[in-house]
Amino acid sequence: MADDIKAAARTARQAALVLSQTTEKQRNAGLEAIAQALSENRDRILDANKRDQAAAEKMLAQGEITLPLIKRLKVDAEKLDSEIIVGVRSVAAQEDPIGKTQAATELDEGLNLYRVTVPIGVIGVVFESRPDALVQIATLCLKSGNAVMLKGGSEAFHTNRAMAEIMVAATAKLDSIPEGWIHLLEAREEVAGILELHDLIDLIIPRGGNELVQHIMNNTKIPVMGHADGICHVYVDKDADLKKAVRIAIDSKTQYAAACNAAETLLVHAEIARHFFATAIQQLTDEGVLIRGDARTLHLAASADALTPASDTDWSTEYLDYVLSVKIVDSVEEAIAHINEYSSHHTDSIVTEDQQAAKRFLQAVDSASVMHNASTRFADGFRYGLGAEVGISTNRLHSRGPVGLEGLVIYKYVVTGDGHIADDYIGENGKTFTHRKLDRGLDGWRG
Repeated sequence: MADDIKAAARTARQAALVLSQTTEKQRNAGLEAIAQALSENRDRILDANKRDQAAAEKMLAQGEITLPLIKRLKVDAEKLDSEIIVGVRSVAAQEDPIGKTQAATELDEGLNLYRVTVPIGVIGVVFESRPDALVQIATLCLKSGNAVMLKGGSEAFHTNRAMAEIMVAATAKLDSIPEGWIHLLEAREEVAGILELHDLIDLIIPRGGNELVQHIMNNTKIPVMGHADGICHVYVDKDADLKKAVRIAIDSKTQYAAACNAAETLLVHAEIARHFFATAIQQLTDEGVLIRGDARTLHLAASADALTPASDTDWSTEYLDYVLSVKIVDSVEEAIAHINEYSSHHTDSIVTEDQQAAKRFLQAVDSASVMHNASTRFADGFRYGLGAEVGISTNRLHSRGPVGLEGLVIYKYVVTGDGHIADDYIGENGKTFTHRKLDRGLDGWRG
């Protein structure tokens, strides 16, 4: 099996070199072929997903998986049409990320330096549960000129296989899209195989729980981009508008509780807690949220149903379910300190009408997305106008936050001269560099 994985990675490497030289028109033709093929094969996809759902229901009954995972697994006709196929075409409609001039400098007369965007190369993606992520990730990689090796969760085995085979067949009809640009891994052992291929795979993106991400980070030399947890916070400041605060807290928790940008902890300033809890606690419990509160929260909301004491581990737990830990704090500084200690650096929000408190929070909270008077659920590539995303990154290098097309390219330097040699710039009489910024990009170098 190790030899098979290495052979697939070598094919992907060759495919990536070809893709990096394709035009946007050629890559968009591949994306349109995929969109059409997914539509034409809808019955095959839906039947495959029904098989996966039936198996997952049995696993749920045996306590082997959770309900949020089943919700992520489901692909119905509406989701296929309005999200997956529309998503493919939305990727095609985005601006070509390849060949953009990020900086241009005249080194000397006739000697120019350009920094231009290029694909990363071969990307390995390990994801759990959501089969729609397979299409989203694959099409983003194709648009950005990268080859991709994908390993989905076993619970979506039939759906992943069906959609991968459909995409392969769709692009095989196009001479410009190389064979091997996408490869689906199906065995658990294959993940360990790709983690060893640091000479063939350029980037690993894990999409799953903390255990998966930590395992990958600890077992590969390949750079890893992603986030381990989505421990997101909403802080209700003493100068919050109560109506806004209640709406934002509820939306952040319940709009889609299984999402990585759903709030897991609610922090409330002591001066506003009684008034806020009078409305918010009941509305949260009406939505089915179980609340785990600190001692002061338990005291102020003692009459509420579904209220239990929070333990120390609750502050660092990603529930991905209708559970919310709640704590009362005495200042914005205490809220910031709590978030920076327990947050996964994903997304955190402050609700306040005090602009200085908001400014302090936005500057001091060390997360990929920080928000003022807005739900944490806005932390999303589509909602940010970035289109589809391969995931959320909490890294501090290359890409951070929702990672779309721009996060799937890197850059290289291109120097154009006219017989220039370095030796002319050495010594007492050597020429000097101008290092003048240019206002034009590098044109005509990509087909």
